[in-house]
Amino acid sequence: MANTSEFGESSPSFHNYASMASAVKLASLGLIMGISLLGNASLSLLLLKDSSLHKAPYYFLLDLCLADVVRSAVCFPFVMASISGGSSWPYSALSCKIVAFMSVLFCFHVAFLLFCVSVTRYMAIAHHRFYSKRMNLCTCVAVICMVWTLSVAMAFPPVFDVGTYKFIREEEQCIFEHRYVKANDTLGFMLMLAVIVGTTHVVYIKMLCFVYDHRKMKPAQLVPAISQNWTFHGPGATGQAAANWIAGFGRGPTPPTLVGIRQASHPGNRRLLVLDEFKMEKRIGKMYYMITLTFLILWAPYISACYLRIFVRAASVPQLYLTAAVWMSFAQAGANPIISFLFNKELRMRLRACFPCCLGTQTPMEPYCVI
Repeated sequence: MANTSEFGESSPSFHNYASMASAVKLASLGLIMGISLLGNASLSLLLLKDSSLHKAPYYFLLDLCLADVVRSAVCFPFVMASISGGSSWPYSALSCKIVAFMSVLFCFHVAFLLFCVSVTRYMAIAHHRFYSKRMNLCTCVAVICMVWTLSVAMAFPPVFDVGTYKFIREEEQCIFEHRYVKANDTLGFMLMLAVIVGTTHVVYIKMLCFVYDHRKMKPAQLVPAISQNWTFHGPGATGQAAANWIAGFGRGPTPPTLVGIRQASHPGNRRLLVLDEFKMEKRIGKMYYMITLTFLILWAPYISACYLRIFVRAASVPQLYLTAAVWMSFAQAGANPIISFLFNKELRMRLRACFPCCLGTQTPMEPYCVI
């Protein structure tokens, strides 16, 4: 009788705990979904609206934001539906495979794209002349298409049971079924993800070493001469002023000795990396590295749990740890806009300029020009 009474008393408390846990999961996932949709949509709108942000690094950022919007709008509602249904999949097996395919697709897409961005950031710092000539809109579109192709290639085989997409009750989502390595073929996918993320950090370390080795070499700046009716005084005198004018930095009428020579007007044709451009490239590189580091931090607990289940037979991952790891991987979808605005001054200034009604007074931003 005592055992029966204890079981009767514990059962309601267990149901109350399960209900409270489901409510917390739904609330937290709803918050993540809202932040992701609002933040990524706002950043995407800013990148599309402001023509001054139509540059190579921001094309990649736009692709990241749009992918996170789709992931939040398509994948997260199914997770919420499974939680509401008592940790069960209420739809067909085919829909489970489709949702799992999209989840894995977006994960590999972020990893591949961040690797490509790390390479372009290194080129922007170490080989700026080549970068400024080659990294145009067409090149960025080609890189993005390549990234999506590789991501599809990684996520598509499990649809045909090369690796298995199933509903994992402990994770409350459709994803890879990770079993012991001898009875499992998902090891290759996890190793590829780890190699991509690790290689991305190696590229950033190489870029950091390059900047450290060249820390005493100040980027060249054009020093303008003083002009009074094209009578020049100061360092460089007429030759320096003429060089400035040809490079596109001169103002006023054409010097008499340079009539007939066309002045360079496009800033992308500058051969020298001026100080402000160097600082801008470093800020963008720092922003992308923080995005990459955040991706690693938020996905590392879940990837560790996957490796544990692959290499340790009958491994039991604590449910609380696994739930926290899964929700951390969900939170990555809403982290990119926050990091972008925190570590990129240009984005903050353009946000205030484009949406003054929401963010207070408008802050004017003058284009950089050496006079």
